[in-house]
Amino acid sequence: MTFGFAPSSAASLSTPAASATRLLEPAEWAAAGIPLLRNPREVVSGLHSRHRPGPTTAVVAVLDQDERVRASASFTRRPAPADGWMFRNALLSQLRRVVPHDLRRRTPVRTAVLLYCRDGDARWTEEDGAWMWGLRDACTLHGLRCGAYITLTRDGWQVLGEGRGGRRPSSGSAPEPFATAEAPPRIPRTGGVASDVLRRAAAR
Repeated sequence: MTFGFAPSSAASLSTPAASATRLLEPAEWAAAGIPLLRNPREVVSGLHSRHRPGPTTAVVAVLDQDERVRASASFTRRPAPADGWMFRNALLSQLRRVVPHDLRRRTPVRTAVLLYCRDGDARWTEEDGAWMWGLRDACTLHGLRCGAYITLTRDGWQVLGEGRGGRRPSSGSAPEPFATAEAPPRIPRTGGVASDVLRRAAAR
């Protein structure tokens, strides 16, 4: 299921100067200590296969300590000026739908990452900076660790601030089958039950 969101009245009343402060420059993001993904292509391919994002679609996912997706949701950004506060509210709304908060924990144990599919090339834009600001603030308010911000364009995918990326998947590529989108889970010797990641906006 894909959700849209419209700018609130508070957002429409904000001044351009105030909006300009609600974004993060690449250097600020790189200095924020964002944890690196061990296998970013696996994460990107898995989210691309599950949500099949098109331009202006954002996919927010919550990863556990083993970098497995525990919850994810996608929604489409409606035309409006890029504003980190508005993006923060949209991300927080989706996180609240799919996963309980971790505000009672002393330190976050789960990490939220954001995949945003957009037109243009892989270079940073002010829109990216607003998404970065929104992701960081939404994670703080939901008790999560702020994770990677990933763009998906016609040129492929890129983890901004890390310099890691690849040509596939891209905004125009067909989703990979689930079996090849990520490595199969390890089977414990004592047995166990593997949980499935629900497609679209659903928690596992």
